[in-house]
Amino acid sequence: MGDVPDLPLPFPAHGGAGRVDGDGSDPGAPQADVLEILLAGGERAEQLRHVREIPGRSGIRADWPTWVDPRLVAAYRGSGVEAPWRHQVETAEAVHAGRHTVIATSTGSGKSLAVWLPTLSGILTSPAPTGSVASLRRRPTALYLSPTKALAADQLASLERLLDAGDLSSQVRVASCDGDTSFDERGWVRAHADVVLTNPDFLHFSLLPGHERWTRLLRGLTHVIVDECHAYRGVFGAHVSLVLRRLLRLARFYGADPIVVAASATTGEPADTLVRLTGVDPDRVHATTRDTAPQGRRRIVFWEPAALRSAGWEDWGDEGWGEGATLSGAPEVPRRSALTESAELLRDLVRARRRTLAFVRSRAGSEVVAATAAEAMGEDAYEGDPVEVLRRGGRVAVAAYRGGYLPEERRTLEDALRTGRLTALATTNALELGVDISGLDAVLMTGWPGTRVSFWQQAGRAGRAGADGVAVLVASANPLDTYLVNHPSSVLDEAIEVTTFDPTNPYVLAPHLCAAAAEVPLTQDDLAVFGLATTDLLDELVRRGLLRRRPTGWFWNQARREVPSQLTDLRGSGVAGVAVVDGVTGAMLGTVDGGRADSTVHPGAVYVHQGRTFVVEQLEDDVALVLPGDVAHRTMATAAHHASFVDVLEEMSWGPVTWRYGHVEVTSQVQGYDVRVPPSMEVVARHELDLPVRVLPTTGVWWTLGTDTLLAETGIAPGDVPGALHAAEHAAIGVLPLLATCDRWDIGGLSTALHPETGAPTVLVHDGHPGGAGFAQRGFRAARRWIEATYEAVASCGCRHGCPRCVYSPKCGNGNSPLDKGGALAVLDYLRSLAP
Repeated sequence: MGDVPDLPLPFPAHGGAGRVDGDGSDPGAPQADVLEILLAGGERAEQLRHVREIPGRSGIRADWPTWVDPRLVAAYRGSGVEAPWRHQVETAEAVHAGRHTVIATSTGSGKSLAVWLPTLSGILTSPAPTGSVASLRRRPTALYLSPTKALAADQLASLERLLDAGDLSSQVRVASCDGDTSFDERGWVRAHADVVLTNPDFLHFSLLPGHERWTRLLRGLTHVIVDECHAYRGVFGAHVSLVLRRLLRLARFYGADPIVVAASATTGEPADTLVRLTGVDPDRVHATTRDTAPQGRRRIVFWEPAALRSAGWEDWGDEGWGEGATLSGAPEVPRRSALTESAELLRDLVRARRRTLAFVRSRAGSEVVAATAAEAMGEDAYEGDPVEVLRRGGRVAVAAYRGGYLPEERRTLEDALRTGRLTALATTNALELGVDISGLDAVLMTGWPGTRVSFWQQAGRAGRAGADGVAVLVASANPLDTYLVNHPSSVLDEAIEVTTFDPTNPYVLAPHLCAAAAEVPLTQDDLAVFGLATTDLLDELVRRGLLRRRPTGWFWNQARREVPSQLTDLRGSGVAGVAVVDGVTGAMLGTVDGGRADSTVHPGAVYVHQGRTFVVEQLEDDVALVLPGDVAHRTMATAAHHASFVDVLEEMSWGPVTWRYGHVEVTSQVQGYDVRVPPSMEVVARHELDLPVRVLPTTGVWWTLGTDTLLAETGIAPGDVPGALHAAEHAAIGVLPLLATCDRWDIGGLSTALHPETGAPTVLVHDGHPGGAGFAQRGFRAARRWIEATYEAVASCGCRHGCPRCVYSPKCGNGNSPLDKGGALAVLDYLRSLAP
């Protein structure tokens, strides 16, 4: 994309959206361009920082492969697909030839057809089941794996429409099966389904441990489909990799040799990703990366909210300072909230009947944007619960969509947006993955989504299916966002991140070896399956009494009380979810992640659900009891965070600098909440709470240095120490994944000019997973290379005061403030001068 010229900042010569009549149109006038609507006839011209146009292209068709069952071709034609695109055929041919295949093409390029063409054709051309055991054993089966239940449900609906179009529903039986599936339905799936759609969690906790009940599926397994494979990164990616290796191992045990087919719209080095994810032979892997589907013109817009010039700054949001904020945190030019800005842009797009997704970083934020946009539209919006309106067959202008909604609510919203009965959604990244919603005119991204992978996934929603589209990044107040919208090449001209994970990490691998041994005893041949060069880890598990060594292999120790599959948590949360229940009706409104419950559904918190407000009456056990209330205020929790050093496992000295690695406890406690009044979000009251301290027991690496030595050797002023250490911490976290094969989201950190336990300036980098994941230990043992690489990363960056390439972090809990790049360089340079 770097060879596409940038456009000058557009300023429309005629009015944009302006006023529209009740049906969203302007009779007698040409339909306004989406960008003109956003600019509001030039009134918002100063907010526009940059536009990059990605030209449209024509598609390249190909003939249907001759081996495809004619009935399947007829089904696709009945669904409106007269001929496939060339990249679809390339992928299907590779799969048909027996090669493990990954297709990495743009959002909306038809990856599903490429995947299902060889899979379904193989099932259709097999002998029809006669009811005998022998015929059932010969029947090919396929397993589809997605990172979310929503995506699996969407794929199931698409498959059912395809099969119905070809009158093939009786020839190919498809079904989803996950933790929500009843035991009776699971029995039918085990006995009859040819294609099973599920997720990694169900594989790990149910299907693989109970593989004897799934013998028919595993014996006939011909294809394993891994959708949105770029979502499997970091520790979660390592877990899923090992689940897939266990699956393929069991399939081989039952005599099958399935082909793995992976799909992703955005991932770097897709072939290598597939090999690391599954352990398959690299020589049998094919990667399709050339996209031949048509694509409409897409414009990528970088947008900064308007500066506030009024004395009261009445439009000020709760996100901190924006453009002009200094690295010390002192405001120079305050800007309006990104949530307010996105809501206003969404309102104008909806009034002009432009189908839009507005991505918002938080669940609460998605509710705010949807409610604010709807309120601003007045009678043009809707009355009552939008989901209920849609269920009654009505139309809705704008609604919210997020995790925590009930599945049936999400399906209603997805279908309404797909069919046009719903014009716009304000959504979390729950709709970032491949749920099939095409024909969108615009996408708003409220704040930097964290990675270029997510950015392009979200932007790719605009203009799908060959239509033109506009994607807008609306900067939040974080200095990182300010930098990006003013330096767009940092996003547009940089390579997409490579999906990083390490399935050989012993912290992750050990419990999966126990689970695998319980499924089928491990043998010497299985070492290669799990990336083991020696039996050392297995011997350690024997020493700890988890496995037993026998002449034929390693067996799970049946005397243990633990369930092997329960030894690890794929998602790494370790905290049960909390149900949100209406105290008046008893209806379950949704769920909240257990780790976020204290800050979102504490007593007194305002809980928003599709524009309706509730006040949390009680939070106890796994239930938050809420009462409906028409309240105008909002709440925001305040929390304290601290890291304690439990013990030291390893230690070394670099002169006056002491490095330590050991167990740490990262604690957080919600201590109260602020009552804020929109739109200014002014704090009008504060309340204290008595909630438990939440503890993350993990491992970390930290270094300390006396204050006097630090000041004397680096020349940093005392007041600049916090910013210098904070910037050095960010840079070190950014570089550690290169040495520890992890994802930035797998690790956290803390820096302080005076830690109460060490009594000195301290920088800590810790694993973000209970019990640790080995990353901090690798950092400790490679400390010299780590510090050298960190210094080079910061010193080689051409920015003056800091940027995402060096010291800004997309996940900083302090809003990237204070940061002092110069101070960080001085600290890092001093550290590397001491390295042995």
